[in-house]
Amino acid sequence: MDATQADAYLRRLGAEYPAWPTVDALRELHLRHLRRVPFENLSVHLGEEIVLEEKRLLDKVVGARRGGFCYELNGLFGALLAALGYEVTLLAARVYGDGGRLGIPYDHLALLVRTVDGGDWLADVGFGAHSHGPLAFAERGEQEDPGGTFRVAEAGPDAAGVRGDHDSVRTADLDVLHDGKPVYRLEPRPRVLGDFVSGAWWHSTSPESHFVRSPVCSRVTEDGGRITLSGRRLTSTTADGRREERVPGTDEEVLAAYREHFGIVLDRVPAVRHR
Repeated sequence: MDATQADAYLRRLGAEYPAWPTVDALRELHLRHLRRVPFENLSVHLGEEIVLEEKRLLDKVVGARRGGFCYELNGLFGALLAALGYEVTLLAARVYGDGGRLGIPYDHLALLVRTVDGGDWLADVGFGAHSHGPLAFAERGEQEDPGGTFRVAEAGPDAAGVRGDHDSVRTADLDVLHDGKPVYRLEPRPRVLGDFVSGAWWHSTSPESHFVRSPVCSRVTEDGGRITLSGRRLTSTTADGRREERVPGTDEEVLAAYREHFGIVLDRVPAVRHR
């Protein structure tokens, strides 16, 4: 990502170019991303190809002012952070499903980010309802966040944990928990964006993927709540837990909801595609 592309991305986020790749700057960029760039799977239901290449992702997220799911959002955010001077490692994760069953390999993409002043951080702007800020990667206690209480924990009795030397090889799988419930299992081995192509294909085509069952578009609101359009149901939740729902009656009202709440301009309503 060159300087011109990074500048355009920062404008998309409403952010200034950070003077240094610090943890405070990372926190601000992380939160702005969650507020400005929605988590969405609309390409799956619009018949659009999902291509995990930086130029194509820039065209979609920055040029077309769209969102995406984890591979797109975290993949592109990682490229931005690297352009801003952060040391970024792409990590693969498997998401916990019903009954505690782990999902497919390359089920999720998250970011390990090293700052100049605050060690290593787990950044994730592509999971939907998750932490509003990056999590301290080496911390094993509870971490309070506007999105809930999070913890990064060793995944099992054979997990050696993260070694004290920040430059040593990380070998142990780690579980990320949200309010005491396991969310996903990280494999702390460096990956590249191309490793996730099979996961993106599975999630956009498999009948077992929840992404093919309904269009969804969601972002964090300025007050710390969340607004989500799932199918044709628009749900707004405030930071203190108050919830409102409504169902737009016409296609025009659905398209207006995409424009007004997510900044996404579409010429037709995404519809579940039968495979």
